[in-house]
Amino acid sequence: MESFIIKTIQLLAALSILVIIHEFGHYFFARIFGIRAEKFYLFFNPYFSILRYDPRKRKVNFFCRNLTEEEDMERIKAVKKDTSRSGRASWKDTIYGIGWIPLGGYVSIGGMIDESMNTEQMKESVHPTDFRAKPAWQRFFVMVGGVLFNFILAIVIYTGIAYTWGEKYVQYTDAYAGMDYNPEALKIGFQNGDIPLLADGQKLLADDENSIMKMVEAKQVTVLRNGKDTVIINIPDKFLLRMADQKVFMTYRWPAVAKDIMPGEPAAKAGMQPGDIMLAVNGTPTPSCTEFMPALMKTAGKEAVVTVLRDGKKINLTATPSEAGKLGFMLKMPTEIYKVTVRDYTLLESVPKGISDGVNKLVTYVSSLKYLFTKEGAQSVGGFGAIGSLFPSSWSWLMFWEITAFLSVMLAFMNILPIPALDGGHIMFVLWEMITRKVPSEKFLTYAQMVGMALLFALLIFANANDIYRFFIK
Repeated sequence: MESFIIKTIQLLAALSILVIIHEFGHYFFARIFGIRAEKFYLFFNPYFSILRYDPRKRKVNFFCRNLTEEEDMERIKAVKKDTSRSGRASWKDTIYGIGWIPLGGYVSIGGMIDESMNTEQMKESVHPTDFRAKPAWQRFFVMVGGVLFNFILAIVIYTGIAYTWGEKYVQYTDAYAGMDYNPEALKIGFQNGDIPLLADGQKLLADDENSIMKMVEAKQVTVLRNGKDTVIINIPDKFLLRMADQKVFMTYRWPAVAKDIMPGEPAAKAGMQPGDIMLAVNGTPTPSCTEFMPALMKTAGKEAVVTVLRDGKKINLTATPSEAGKLGFMLKMPTEIYKVTVRDYTLLESVPKGISDGVNKLVTYVSSLKYLFTKEGAQSVGGFGAIGSLFPSSWSWLMFWEITAFLSVMLAFMNILPIPALDGGHIMFVLWEMITRKVPSEKFLTYAQMVGMALLFALLIFANANDIYRFFIK
């Protein structure tokens, strides 16, 4: 339950950041061009709002009902009257608020057919602060603003990660115990302990964030097995789609090496010392923690012979693990066993690194979408549950920002798709107008918006139904 709460908090925090930045992108350009933004909301607010601030009245309301349609129209008329002479709206003309359904947010721009489907004001004469009153090039920037700001956010986060944490990694060839692979990888020929070397002849490096993608999309992957044998593994077509239910493709294996011995615990009573390397339990080899932990669990509460390597010599120790299968010592982490490569970035070096990471993430994400329109790809589509599962069960600022940056890239690309109701749909119509000099009719735009919203709702239901099936039924 605790891990679920932590994941949920991280998901809501990330979505809040992404939504505010995305909608601020639209709002930013609307402000530049003097276009009227009537509402700016984090989260959706049917019937009532958690918070609503009206700068014109200098009033903040908490847990309040929404304005009625008549009250809304009266306020809009007052705004139009006050801004008629200047032809420019100000920040005070916008109602700011927080809704109660944490699935997104919106900026309601006057004189535009959007998700609110408010067509009443479109029947009125064009006002200078209307979206529709502005040149096509200005409307283009207003619509592309959300996508642009999301991508800029991703670059800023990746820049901050590079500057704050730098890069710390264990090169694959330095991890002499190799990797543990997920079940799908094991089915096609990988073995736990394999060290990845090449993907279609291209060297695999741990500091290349696309190395996993290169492996799952390759035709052949070359690995080092048992520290001496070079093995070629053939990767099936569309293997990436089989990864949908797998959290990771591979993780580092590391030998079970004692770091600290707890006084009075079974390990101390058996004579175990810091630095001892666990080789076997009751004669069963335990070359890594992956084998050592289950082997201990099998002997929980029973006397067992633990073979360790100490100063180059094998020693048999007799110990009785606790009922929980514990001996009472701390393990060394992989970074304490393997050679760690560290690279720090100055602020100036962090900026190109952030840009590079943002572009690489975008290219990788777009490349993976080529499978979306297959049967397997459709089954892999996920909703909020799938997104929430990306976050770790314990709080990590590094992981939080990495995932938030990736989601920002993903949100930017998905919104630029030329689908009515998405930013890309509005951009498509504006570009059509700029090229042909013909303005789509309001009736056409209204029907296009309705179709687009229907498609988005259907996709939302399908994606979250997939989550329910995967998490609770499959």
